[in-house]
Amino acid sequence: MGEDEHNAKSSTTKTKEIKRFWEWAIAAIIFRLILIFVFPDNLSQLASRPEVSTPVTSLRRLAEGYWLKKQASISPYAGSMYHGSPLLLSVLGPLTVQKIDGLPSHILCSLLFVIADFIAALLLRATGQKLKSAYSQSLKALSLEKILGTSEIYASGDISALFYLWNPLTILTCVGSSTSPIENFLVILSIYGACMRLIPLAAVGWVLATHISLYPAVLIIPVILLLGYGPDAPPKKLFLQKLSRDSAKNSGDSSLQHVKLKSGSALPSFTWKPVILFLLWASAWSVYILVLCGISVGLNGGLQEMFKRTYGFILTVEDLSPNIGVLWYFFAEVFDFFRNFFLLVIHMNILFMILPLAIRMKHRPCFLAFVYVAICSMLKTYPSVADSALYLGLFGLFINQLADMHFSFVLFCGYVGVNLLSPVMHNLWIWRGTGNANFYYATAIAYAALQIVLVVDSASAMLNHDRWLGKLITTKS
Repeated sequence: MGEDEHNAKSSTTKTKEIKRFWEWAIAAIIFRLILIFVFPDNLSQLASRPEVSTPVTSLRRLAEGYWLKKQASISPYAGSMYHGSPLLLSVLGPLTVQKIDGLPSHILCSLLFVIADFIAALLLRATGQKLKSAYSQSLKALSLEKILGTSEIYASGDISALFYLWNPLTILTCVGSSTSPIENFLVILSIYGACMRLIPLAAVGWVLATHISLYPAVLIIPVILLLGYGPDAPPKKLFLQKLSRDSAKNSGDSSLQHVKLKSGSALPSFTWKPVILFLLWASAWSVYILVLCGISVGLNGGLQEMFKRTYGFILTVEDLSPNIGVLWYFFAEVFDFFRNFFLLVIHMNILFMILPLAIRMKHRPCFLAFVYVAICSMLKTYPSVADSALYLGLFGLFINQLADMHFSFVLFCGYVGVNLLSPVMHNLWIWRGTGNANFYYATAIAYAALQIVLVVDSASAMLNHDRWLGKLITTKS
């Protein structure tokens, strides 16, 4: 009777959580729609904010490129205004010229971004549920079921999704005339597809995200690890440690071979078949997208011109207008003689971190994807708050494992302070003339420092969580 009552209580609590989730999710969508339709003139000013819109993600630049292509019949990359994908131009361009009476031209694009945010949140929720299920199964395989009963295991999927929907940075990106919500959606789609082993979905998400902004290319390693090993789990050595403990306990038992088989079956092993299928699907999608791009820009310089104006623009930092990153000021001051050298150093810095992190955290590929996204956000040439919105949404997936972070309060206060001070310093420098570039650049340095602390602290907390599980296994033995 007591057990039935407990199960009924658990199911009731679960139902309440689902109701609460949908209420908050719908409220977030309604809040976005209110901002879009009630304050359209105020939101149009966000399009010029360097924290929200960059030369690569600006919807105004996309509208200019579409006008050049359709009205002037010249290359959309003429005049150095547009530097995005021709496919994105073909999808969003027509929406920028479809006007609704009394409303700005970007309304339809904003509605599309609202849909992208909502679907991305649902994908985060599903990914979180999968990770939570895998986490519970791993604890049971390690005979640590008591943790599930004695510790509070939060619904990480719901928390991640709601945090992504209600994050002020996500809302600003959604209503701020930036194409970043599409990129964030594609990155989340790729991670979701890999976590669920939906190989075509993972491939198309990764290929499109890479095609649009280049930096998601580094996510191929977490995606491959997800497909090969499955969702995040404790290190393999913990399973071997449990196997050794069980073998020691049953050393005199004739059923030792059965114990080894049962314990060994829980060992994480890499599967090559889904990885090969992913590479084939990714190759097919890449060829298909290149063919479409070739058709789109065939009369305007071809693919060579597209690569130069998109990826070349990203890698060479041609636009030195202020943003929340640290590279614009650096390359504005560096001598031209050393420019190529420092470009190589900065881009290689991202690549140098990929392999060591992958080796150390190969058992947690979803968390590895979060770390990669955060690192790219620090070192990319044209960052915006949309990058922070993405990795903070992914951060919510690991709320149970990262509960013991040391600098969470400092990080929270730092992010709030930097995001409030950044527009103030920009106003003092650009409009009032009472400051200089160092005022604004100081907030950019503080922003980069906060991201470094977040990556280091979260990675340390995750590794400490794995060590804690190892201690529990040792204690039980």
